[in-house]
Amino acid sequence: MTSNETGLSSQNSIPADNLNRSLVLANAEDAKFPHIGLVGDTYTILLTGKDTAGRFCIIDMHIPPGGGPPPHRHDFEESFVLLEGEMEATFRGVKSLVKAGETLNIPANAPHQFYNAGNIPVRLLCICSPAGLEEFFTEVGVPVATRTTAPPILDPVAQMEFRAKSLALAPKYRTEFLEHA
Repeated sequence: MTSNETGLSSQNSIPADNLNRSLVLANAEDAKFPHIGLVGDTYTILLTGKDTAGRFCIIDMHIPPGGGPPPHRHDFEESFVLLEGEMEATFRGVKSLVKAGETLNIPANAPHQFYNAGNIPVRLLCICSPAGLEEFFTEVGVPVATRTTAPPILDPVAQMEFRAKSLALAPKYRTEFLEHA
């Protein structure tokens, strides 16, 4: 098989292998991956946009009882693969129960929220396409020790500072916080 000047094979339209990209093997228990405490949850960034040429990111999410982000929307696709537990997902104002083994996709721009209404932690994989949400989490969250380490509890002043920082950075990461999902 030969390649033409565009890097495409003469027999098909698949580009040549990019040898500058490497295999990434991710394990959420590995300390080399960032564990980010955010809104009472812990998010472990498994694959970043740098790993996937910006195509997507994968975040392992540990959501304790009562946890989950506030209502929001963003201009990228977001899929959740529920690995453990059950969560309540609100999509365009309609609530659904999502159980371990199920996957849901939130279309870009749609208002949504998820919430752990149960008594045990929820574990899910969040896949965003294109990537970028992982950078938002890194910028607004706080590093924690492990995949299940709870973030520090914020006093009222720190909560106001966190909220102000999140609201200020949200547009940079194509995200909008809402009153109701």
